[in-house]
Amino acid sequence: MPTYNEVENIDELLERVCDLPDHIEILVVDDASPDGTADRVAAFKEYYPERVHLMRREGKLGLGSAYREGFRYALAQGYQLIGEMDADLSHNPADIPNLTAPLQEDRADVAVGSRYVDGVRVMNWPLSRLILSYSASIYTRAITRLPVYDVTAGYVFYRREVLDTLELNRIHSTGYSFQIEMKFRAWRQGFRLVEIPIVFTERTEGSSKMSKAIVREAAWKVWELRFRDLIGRL
Repeated sequence: MPTYNEVENIDELLERVCDLPDHIEILVVDDASPDGTADRVAAFKEYYPERVHLMRREGKLGLGSAYREGFRYALAQGYQLIGEMDADLSHNPADIPNLTAPLQEDRADVAVGSRYVDGVRVMNWPLSRLILSYSASIYTRAITRLPVYDVTAGYVFYRREVLDTLELNRIHSTGYSFQIEMKFRAWRQGFRLVEIPIVFTERTEGSSKMSKAIVREAAWKVWELRFRDLIGRL
């Protein structure tokens, strides 16, 4: 779970994860949040020392970088199911068992918490944001042929074999494009992807990290992925 200025949400989120019946561990990768997010995690960790882990980084190094470091940590620790989620409570921790079940039952290798499979399940977004996100999925699927409705979803669980295969050092995307690239590479490697419907609720505390630069990067990244795939250099 990457964090940057999520002090308003982090306590509740960690508590909800730790209240789940399964023994789920969580790693917070904090990019030197000036609001003290990492200190709150460290304090919470005293109550769950074996389940809550904290990685402090020296600055705002980017979402994709945080995911890569978190995945490497999880692989080094020997975890078999490894997931990613947002820290702003837009992803409901109660959905974790639904996302891990297909992987545990060997029905899939990647489980995507999807806002757009079997309808649209987004709460409290302005219409403009919803149109942008849904259009991005249509645009990406049209170019890459990726068989996923919610291509930019950030609530995803992987079997460790997927992350072992993808060569994380070759993935340099950030933001939305990181999510697209991970799914596309997993699909092209022959791994099985499944979408599990979730309800996505817009944050009520803190501020969104969305920017025009993130949107532009994602728009160009899909063409790069398609071209590299066509010439066999993915």
